[in-house]
This record gives sequence, C-alpha cells and structure tokens, in this order.
Amino acid sequence: MRSPRLPARLPLDPYVLALLATVGLAALLPARGAAAAVAEGASTGAVALLFFLYGARLSTREALDGLRHWRLHLTVLACTFVLFPVLGLAARGLVPALLTQPLYSGLLFLCLVPSTVQSSIAFTSIARGNVPAAICAGSFSSLAGIVLTPLLAAALLGSGAGGFSAGSLLKIVVQLLLPFLLGQVLRRWVGGFLVRNKRVLGYVDRGSILLVVYAAFSAGMTAGVWHQVSLPRLGVLLAVEAVLLAVMLLVSWYGAGRLGFGREDRIAIQFAGSKKSLAAGLPMASVLFGAHAGLAVLPLMLFHQMQLMVCAVLARRRAQDPEASELPCGRVAEVSPPAGHPAARGR
Repeated sequence: MRSPRLPARLPLDPYVLALLATVGLAALLPARGAAAAVAEGASTGAVALLFFLYGARLSTREALDGLRHWRLHLTVLACTFVLFPVLGLAARGLVPALLTQPLYSGLLFLCLVPSTVQSSIAFTSIARGNVPAAICAGSFSSLAGIVLTPLLAAALLGSGAGGFSAGSLLKIVVQLLLPFLLGQVLRRWVGGFLVRNKRVLGYVDRGSILLVVYAAFSAGMTAGVWHQVSLPRLGVLLAVEAVLLAVMLLVSWYGAGRLGFGREDRIAIQFAGSKKSLAAGLPMASVLFGAHAGLAVLPLMLFHQMQLMVCAVLARRRAQDPEASELPCGRVAEVSPPAGHPAARGR
C-alpha cells in the first residue's frame, strides 16, 4: 500500500481570513461613544437573527429520524459536552504560569461550544464514513448547544461569563432561545423562502457574525483587554490547543472502537466529536462575555483553523485505509445534506 501523502494545499478557510481582517479593523478603528452603542445594538440584533435562522433551517423531522442511531449520537454528545469540558477544566493548572486567566476562560469556552455540521460531513465523506450519521450528529450537537453551552459556561466560568444571575439568563433566553424557538415555529411558512434564497442568506449569516466580531473586539480595545496578551502566551495557547485536538481525535477514534462501532461510524464519531463550531460559538460569546468577548473567542478562532488543517490530512489518510478499499467507490461520498438543512449553509 502506498504511504499517504499530505494534501498539496492545506485548507485555509477564507472566512477565517475575513474574521482576522475584521479583528484588524476593530484594532485600528474601534467603535467608540455613540458608535459603540450603535454597534452593540446591531450586534444584539445580529445574534437574534442568526439564531432565528438556525431554528428556521433545522428540520425537526429529519433530526427525529436520526434517533435510530442513538448510541452514535450519544457518543458524539459525550465527546462534545462531557470530555471536552473535562479537558478544559484540567487545563486550569496552566494558569497563571503559562496562560492568563482571560485566555484560559476563552479556552474553556471553546470546550463548551457545539460541534460543527458542514465540515464534519465534508471530512466524513472524504474518509468514506457514515455521512448520514454525521449529518444527524452535527444537527443534534447544534441543537443541544443552544441550551447546554450557555448553561455550562455560566456554571464553569462563573462570574467571567455572567454566572447564574437573572440578567445573564435573561440575555440567553431573549437573544438565543426565543429567536431559535420562533424560527422552529415559523419554519413551516418560511422554510421554502430559506431554501430558495440559501445563498444570499449564507452571506447574511457570515456578515452578521463579522458584525458580532467587530463589536466584540471594539469593546475589548476600548476596555484595554488586549494588553493582557503577549506572543509567548499565544504560542502556549496554540500548543495547548494542538494537544487538546490530538487527544480528542485519538479518544473519539479508539473509544468508538472499544464501544463496538464499525469503521464508518467511527469516522463519523471522530470528525463530529472532535471539532467545535465557530459559527455557533462567536455569537454565544458576545452574549456571555460582553466587552471581554474578543479574548474569549480568540482560542476558538485559532482552534477552528487548526482543526480544518489537521482533519483534512486525517480524512485523506482514512480514505486510504485497507477497509475503505472494500467499500463501493463513492457510495458514501454521494450522500449530501438535503436542501435547506443547516449542513448546506457552510461552516
């Protein structure tokens, strides 16, 4: 068997470049005074719009159909919302010798956000795994994250994410849960429009998140939180995230094997259970962290690009496994998410 080759071109997500450009704009021209109030109000509206669209796009019937493979989905949820947070809590020992408290808070928040949908499906398909299971697992994780991520952040981050105060919980309900539930209720009437205009609405999604990032980093600049970051600390953060990703990739693969899952299911579990959603995490952080959201999302932005590059290599290696050659060519890769499904809108 030929030894696997690295991809000729590792994936550099253009959207990450757009995010970095937005961070640069906020650093050079942060919103101040009345402009800051306008940016904060627009960011609040953008977050509500994002979660309304998430709810309107998620087909409850398709999610319920996936319950037939409940063991796989529970395994992915355990990786996302149990093992990841445990590892994040274990990294507390790096403070303050290696990581500052704000960077650690961002690292722990990274461990609490839901899994990705689109990239999990893409890498599962490349590796010739169980794509329908990856679709359902990513959808379940996104749905659970609407509730679990804010509650876990409030419980584990304490006052750094607003704690369990009535004000913070009210913000979660008003800006995240209510728009999501409204989208689910109105899906019957707006679903067709969303399908017909999914390309345009994809730009609305991404533009809204860029607005959230600009408002968050502007608030951080005016509050002076970026004086707490140094290049050595960022280097340590990257090293810690590399270890975190490696541990999750190994545990999700070999753990799924010990639980009796077959090769295709193990691939879906590995890619859905080891990644974190930038699209879901950014707006949540703006609600939970306020002026400190910029530092809170920095670890997530770095981890997002790292997971894309590593999983691109890993997916191609999985495609060259001896077991993969026994599968009918293209059988799994031809499976694609239905039109209008969250997986079809990117990130």
